[in-house]
Amino acid sequence: MYVEKDCRRGYNEYISADVNNGENSYMDVALLIMEDGDTFEFHEEEKEMAWIMFCGNATVEYDGKSVDMDRPNPFDYSTWCLHLAAGGSCKLTAHGHCEFYVQKTYNDKKFENHLYTPDETDTWRRGADGECAGCIKRDVRTSFDYEINPLSNMVLGEVINLPGKWSSYPPHSHPQPEVYFYHFEKPEEGFGASWCDGEIVEVHNNGMSIITEGVHPVVMAPGFACCYAWGIRHMPDNPWEKTRIDDPKYVYLYDKDAEFWRGE
Repeated sequence: MYVEKDCRRGYNEYISADVNNGENSYMDVALLIMEDGDTFEFHEEEKEMAWIMFCGNATVEYDGKSVDMDRPNPFDYSTWCLHLAAGGSCKLTAHGHCEFYVQKTYNDKKFENHLYTPDETDTWRRGADGECAGCIKRDVRTSFDYEINPLSNMVLGEVINLPGKWSSYPPHSHPQPEVYFYHFEKPEEGFGASWCDGEIVEVHNNGMSIITEGVHPVVMAPGFACCYAWGIRHMPDNPWEKTRIDDPKYVYLYDKDAEFWRGE
């Protein structure tokens, strides 16, 4: 399933764990857009919550702490990500235009609230060793996963999909539902394509792919860089532990010397 909205200033909800229209993501997903001077408060009694700041300058207050965050763009700068257990609260104050990807799910397990800073979030350049003739080069950032926080019911990170390149490739799948939320460098023009449960859809800025089965590679059109948040919902007794079921037909493409015509 693919969902796209004309988002406005404020809290733009895409899907809800409380209203299942067949997407089966078991999560809330939203985009929060703020302008200079805006404030917004988060508090959920039964759901854990996390947000990634795609871009902006803002102050976050939580657990008696106050932190100033600045991220001009997600392509040259690593991410800020706040993760709150159910019952936690935070307040955001914007000092200019800001965009936050928001993800929530039910969880009665308690853990320490944490603000993942750019300094503790590694950028992993994948596909940089010549695999697929350089066509799958991308940057992957993981804010938190099962290894980092086994008490969470979610995983959250982001991928920088280079212009004209592929990501989530070679094709793979996993049994846990996942969402991809797209933030383009050029929001009015940028586009690409995503595989969603066996269908191929054209994706745009502020669009979201919801994946519950099958392989789910992504490709962006030349000239258009995209940062997409990727969020996975652990399933009961079956968490996502970097689980990647590669399509056996394409495993050979991991070899940088794989045989195929390269046009050289």
